[in-house]
Amino acid sequence: MARDRLIPYPITFHPLLKPRVWGGRRLARLGKTLPEGAAGIGESWEVADLPAAIEGGQSVVANGSLAGLTLREAVEDHENAIMGSAMLTPEGGFPLLIKYLDARENLSVQVHPTPEYAGANPGAVVKSEAWVVVDAEPDSVIYKGLRPGLTAEQLRRDIETGVIVDDLIWIPARVGECHYLPSGTCHALGGGVLVAEVQSPSDTTFRLYDWGRSGRALHIEEALRCIDLDQSERITDHPRRRERRPSVTSEFRTEVLCEAEAFTIELITAVAGADLAVVTQGSPVVWMILSGAGSVRSAGAETVAFAAGTTMLMPAGIRDATARFHRETALLRVLLPSTVRDLLA
Repeated sequence: MARDRLIPYPITFHPLLKPRVWGGRRLARLGKTLPEGAAGIGESWEVADLPAAIEGGQSVVANGSLAGLTLREAVEDHENAIMGSAMLTPEGGFPLLIKYLDARENLSVQVHPTPEYAGANPGAVVKSEAWVVVDAEPDSVIYKGLRPGLTAEQLRRDIETGVIVDDLIWIPARVGECHYLPSGTCHALGGGVLVAEVQSPSDTTFRLYDWGRSGRALHIEEALRCIDLDQSERITDHPRRRERRPSVTSEFRTEVLCEAEAFTIELITAVAGADLAVVTQGSPVVWMILSGAGSVRSAGAETVAFAAGTTMLMPAGIRDATARFHRETALLRVLLPSTVRDLLA
């Protein structure tokens, strides 16, 4: 039962670092302390609240009065102060999973469960996601969608004969661009690309092809049941329900990168050192600091400093909070569906 005696403040978490066969070492550039001599670290889970059955799927608070609690425990104790009007998942979890991905090599060609598949298969969870490119090596790409006109029979043959790569649509990876991947989209992150990922809280992935690597299971039948062959023609690089021009002031530039059913992502850049009011409108907001530095002051709480790689959860009930940005600081602001849009103060 929620005990809402919390004075809300910007909450940070210990990153959950995930070794991956395709991972690299670039997450150190975002302030992550990578294990010495370890295999490539492919993912840093910044805000995670997956079921307890998924090992390493629970973020632990790193600062303030909630330090040491998992995100799930903090919300159970202070649901109103943290979540406000936002809805938890049916299992009582936070409704987003926030990550960084560092692909030294290509990720597997994969697809995530659709609503139809999840409805027929208990335990499967729908997963849609968006990638914002943070860094990209020259000539690196993102694979998103399948060539128009491909049939299910052709796709199966191409998987069996190892030529599925020829069916993939590839797009140059450019820093600052956002790629939305609704459930049912066949996709892969190309080698040399570092992205911030915002997704539904699911860790279910069906692999179709793994670039010749051995030792990892493929899930071809499940994937074929989920792939939307008609989706390629509907996918765009910058999905929005409506086009918006960036909002530009003398201090900030704000652009809506992605507006999807489960979340909205904005890119905010401080073109000069300036202050920005932290506005939540009654729902939690996640800030991912991509570059620069600064601090946040809020009523009754200690000042929280931030730098590139810091991710903060702004609770719904935070009050009188102001962020002070250094020049050229950039952040992603992730809004939940019930959050009011256009919150730049």
